[in-house]
Amino acid sequence: MKIALIGFGKMGRAIEVVAGEHNAAGNQPQVEIVLKIDKENLNDLTNENIHKADVAIEFSTPETVIQNVFTCLDAGVPVVIGTTGWYDQLDSVIQKCKEKDCAVMYTPNYSVGVNLFFEINKLLAEFMHNQPMYNVKIAETHHTEKADSPSGTALKLAGQILDNITSKEKWVNQVTTNKNELEIISQRVPGVAGTHVVNYISEFDEITIIHKAHSRKGFAQGALQAAIWLKGKKGVYTMKDVLGL
Repeated sequence: MKIALIGFGKMGRAIEVVAGEHNAAGNQPQVEIVLKIDKENLNDLTNENIHKADVAIEFSTPETVIQNVFTCLDAGVPVVIGTTGWYDQLDSVIQKCKEKDCAVMYTPNYSVGVNLFFEINKLLAEFMHNQPMYNVKIAETHHTEKADSPSGTALKLAGQILDNITSKEKWVNQVTTNKNELEIISQRVPGVAGTHVVNYISEFDEITIIHKAHSRKGFAQGALQAAIWLKGKKGVYTMKDVLGL
């Protein structure tokens, strides 16, 4: 299976390492990285070059992701989108995917553990729907190189909470005493792969769920798993489809 890496920063390099380990373990299909695009060779992202791949994995920036994805779709190459901070343009990506009869996968986080965490968060929010004594807050911490804030993962968690706890009308990325606002606190600390905390606090007790990534390897492994799954498919998918959630 041939893969193009669009964005060869820390995540792109982590995917390359995981792909090598995948091959060394004798896992199938064997994976070959046929194209690596970074800031130094952006002109190599052409229809001809991307067409060499069965699937592309895109980890770039919110400013460049849409054009990168469109280039892949124009070449008929399915793309796993790891970049976040662009979901306001999701409709245009879905439309482009349909026009080209191709495939796209997007998710705020490709870690298997985080996607299980999403399911736990959703279930807990459903339980808390009729428990007004609890006030819910979110905190997320990432490395200083992360481009978007709050993280896409934190926004996904917030969306699940807002869908179920009607007293919360919107999220805010700051400390708040307004009971109608869902507080999201973002911190950027060197060396932190990613930590997300959801905390329900009452006068009497508190309930906390937490996901802590030890390294980028879990995200890379999930992205590779998603790319293998996406090969040969048509349509728009998320990591829930890969995991059967």
